[in-house]
Amino acid sequence: MSGAILHVDDDSAIRDLLADVIEAEFEEFDVLSAPDAATAVDLLESESVDCIVSDYEMPDTAGLEFFERLRADGVDLPFILFTGRGTERIASHAISVGVTDYVQKG
Repeated sequence: MSGAILHVDDDSAIRDLLADVIEAEFEEFDVLSAPDAATAVDLLESESVDCIVSDYEMPDTAGLEFFERLRADGVDLPFILFTGRGTERIASHAISVGVTDYVQKG
C-alpha cells in the first residue's frame, strides 16, 4: 500500500528536507510539494493525496486560511500545521478549528 502526502511551504529547502525525511522513513509514502496554496489546490485536483502538511506562514495564504478554504470546498483530509513560529495560542486556535495536528519545525 502506498500513499501521498502534500507538503505546502514557500521555503524550497524545507520542502526538499521534509520530502527526503518522510520518504526515507516511510517508504510507502510519496511527498508532493507545493510552494503555495494555489499550487496545492491544483495538485489536489489532479493527484490522490492522503494527508496535507502545511506551513503556518506563507506569503500568499496563511496555513489556517488554506485549511479553512479546503474545508469550505469539502476537502476533508488530515491536515497538519507545520510551523517555525508557533505559540500556544496559535496551536490552541488551530486545534479548535479542526486542524488534525500542530507540529513545530526544528
